[in-house]
Amino acid sequence: MRSHEIDYEIKGESIQIVEVELDPRETVVAEAGAMLFMEDGISFETKMGDGSEPNQGFLGKLVSAGTRVLTGESLFMTHFTNHGAGKKKVAFSAPYPGTVIPIDLQQSPNQELIVQKDGFLCAALGTKVSITLNKRLGSGLIGGEGFILQKLQGDGMAFVHAGGTVIEKQLNNETLRIDTGCVVAFEPTLDFDIQSAGGLKSMVFGGEGMFLATMKGTGKVWLQSMPIRKLIQAIAPYGKNSRKEASSILGDFLE
Repeated sequence: MRSHEIDYEIKGESIQIVEVELDPRETVVAEAGAMLFMEDGISFETKMGDGSEPNQGFLGKLVSAGTRVLTGESLFMTHFTNHGAGKKKVAFSAPYPGTVIPIDLQQSPNQELIVQKDGFLCAALGTKVSITLNKRLGSGLIGGEGFILQKLQGDGMAFVHAGGTVIEKQLNNETLRIDTGCVVAFEPTLDFDIQSAGGLKSMVFGGEGMFLATMKGTGKVWLQSMPIRKLIQAIAPYGKNSRKEASSILGDFLE
């Protein structure tokens, strides 16, 4: 294997973390600020890039790391290495409540996975984290998924974060229409597009938004029930749920 072979355990239910067990000299890379705790013997170092190409020159690392800025992520990644004599653990948590999805990239087509731009949490050293452009410009401009997505490549374990509950769907030459923003990750064998939600009345009054994400082909797609934009809308002072905590069957008469 090119990537380090790490052991892990997912802990929690509605707000999950991933606890990674490292053998001596093993390394896991993570987004800056994702670390929850690390045991004595593990040290960390902030580096420019994911470390998947150790012989890459400074300019190459700069370009590779710079592309991450386009996805809204930090220019740097943190490398956690076990320098102790025995097995040591380090844990990572996501920036908002949700589910951690473990994915063995060795089992993915072409050892690749396409992930929403803020979905990557951590991975075994050797995993390449880069960007990929949505093939259809309109999908990125109006679909809520973004024109720029992340691509994970490697033969080890990678961990993706999703909001709320996660559903894994296997498509077999099928089409699936999804609320925009609810796509967490998908295999590169699937074709991703954005389509209108239907007629004008449905688009304006249906409550589902004006556009839907469409997945076609054969492969796996992971969906999240509570993307961050929906979470923000739900808890915002003037959001859709702003008056629900005080509601009753008599409505405003009791206020």
